[in-house]
Amino acid sequence: MTNVKLLEQFRSFYFRNYPDDMETQIEYFAIFGGLGLEIDTTQPITFLIEDLIIQNFDMYNEKIGQLVMEESNNKRLLTALAVGDRRIFSAFNRAGLNNANGGSALNFLQEKGLIQIEYSREEPAKSLNPNGKLKKEIARHRISHKVLFTYPFIRFWFYFIYPHIRDIKNGDYEKLFKNFETKQNSYTSLVFEELSEVLLNYNLRDAQILSSGSYWDAKIEIDILTVTDDERVYVAECKWTNHRVNKSELHKLQEKCEKLDIEPSQTILFSKRGFSKELKQMQGKSLALYSSEDFESLVKNASNTELINHLFDSNV
Repeated sequence: MTNVKLLEQFRSFYFRNYPDDMETQIEYFAIFGGLGLEIDTTQPITFLIEDLIIQNFDMYNEKIGQLVMEESNNKRLLTALAVGDRRIFSAFNRAGLNNANGGSALNFLQEKGLIQIEYSREEPAKSLNPNGKLKKEIARHRISHKVLFTYPFIRFWFYFIYPHIRDIKNGDYEKLFKNFETKQNSYTSLVFEELSEVLLNYNLRDAQILSSGSYWDAKIEIDILTVTDDERVYVAECKWTNHRVNKSELHKLQEKCEKLDIEPSQTILFSKRGFSKELKQMQGKSLALYSSEDFESLVKNASNTELINHLFDSNV
C-alpha cells in the first residue's frame, strides 16, 4: 500500500525546491523532508545542516521536545529506533526500556503521528511433529514488528543530532559531521527503500495490492515484498551506494526467495547509481531495474499547488 504521507512530503519537497536531479531530491529529502523549508539544493548538504539546523538548534530542540512532551523515555526510544534495526523489542533493549514503559512510549509516539508500525508477516514456527517440541533457539525467537518514522527529519534528528546534543550545545560539531560523513549512505538507504516501495506500488496502481512492505524473519530480510489480488508476487532489493549494482545482488535476492519458497512474478532492483551492463541486458518481464532518475514519475503528474501538513504545523 502506498505510503501516502511520505509521497505527499516527497512531492511537496520537490515543488518547493526543484532540485536538479532525483538523486539530489532523495538525498536532501531524507534529511529535510517534512520540515516545509525552502532548501538550496545546490549547496553542500553539510553546509545546509549547519546553516539551517545547527544554527537553529535551540528552536528545533524546543519544538521536538514539545512534540515528545520532554519525556526521556520517548527520546531514548526514538534514538534507538533511528539508529537500530527498527525492531521494537531490540529498540526497547537498546533504549533500556521494558515492555511496560517501552510500550507506553511506543503508543504515545504512534498516537502523536511521529512513527507508524510496520507489522511482521513472519509465520510462527511450528514443529513438523504435532506432538514435537521446537528447538530452544527457535522457541525463544520472538516475532517483532518494526517501526517507520513518519517524517524523515525526525529520524535525522534522533540519528545524528540528539546523540551529539552536548557537543552541539558546546559549539563542537566535529563528531556530528564525522559521524554523518561515515553513515550518510546507510542512513539514506531506509528512506530510499521506503520511496522504492512507493514507486513500485505507484506503478502497480491498476492492481489491487493485498500486502506490501519489507519482509523479515529470524534469518532472512527482503527490502520489499508486494502481493496483489491476482496472486502476483513482486520482490525487490534497494541499494543506495556509490557504485553500480551488479549481477551478484540479483543472485542474493534469488537465493532469499528460494529459502522462503517464493517464486516471484517479477524481481526488481532499485539503485542509486544504476546497473552493470550484464544486468541491463537481463531486463525484461521477470526483472525490472530502477535508478534514481526513475523516481521522477512520482512528481511528474502531481500538482504543485497541493498544501500538506508539515511537521511543525499547528495541527500535527
